[in-house]
Amino acid sequence: MFEQDYIMRLIREIIRAVLKLLFNIDTQLPTVELLENKEEKEALESLLDMVDNGNINEAENYLYDLVSDRDIDSLKIALLFYSYLNDKSDEFLQINGFSREEIKLGIQNSADKFGLKIPFIDTWT
Repeated sequence: MFEQDYIMRLIREIIRAVLKLLFNIDTQLPTVELLENKEEKEALESLLDMVDNGNINEAENYLYDLVSDRDIDSLKIALLFYSYLNDKSDEFLQINGFSREEIKLGIQNSADKFGLKIPFIDTWT
């Protein structure tokens, strides 16, 4: 339990740091309201609905289709998506075939599309 809480905090802080550094957004609670573009908001809301319905893997696949290396704002959508997932309980994630490790990997894969490396993320256990 303690280890999972620690990983949740690490994920939360990485997301906050990337939002602050790349988008100048300083927030404790990353939400849909941080998106200014209507289409981006709708896309994220659709992803979050899929998560709530237990379709996490399908939502992540849809996210990968949305994330474009030409549009840095799509990274913001990915970060908000993984932030939302990170706030889900371990039980919810497990029931729906997902893990904190996959959240971590998803963040790194999204950042990789933009040539960004997140220090130490590969060393988390």
